[in-house]
Amino acid sequence: MTTLQDLRAQQTALLEQQAALAREIEAQLAAQRSAAIADIKRLMAEHGLTIADVGAGKSKKDGAAPAKESKVAAKYRDPVSGSTWSGRGLKPKWLSAAIAEGKALEDYLI
Repeated sequence: MTTLQDLRAQQTALLEQQAALAREIEAQLAAQRSAAIADIKRLMAEHGLTIADVGAGKSKKDGAAPAKESKVAAKYRDPVSGSTWSGRGLKPKWLSAAIAEGKALEDYLI
């Protein structure tokens, strides 16, 4: 029969083993990273490249400017309220109401 002390001892041993494995993984990753950096430096020297030649370490995603929201020029204007509509998307209520009253869309062109 396994006692609580035995289970806690096993747990401690497993946690120590987990920590050792994590340290070993970290050391392996650091060694791979160092080797990759050395290869990159060697290739850059071999081909006469600088950091500026390879994009200064920024990916396109990091260096790209945020997309600007483009404004579309208004095509239609309500003479009463001054509200405008570009002709894209749903028709505004003021224009839908005017058309329902029998007015033409062309009457509101700017």
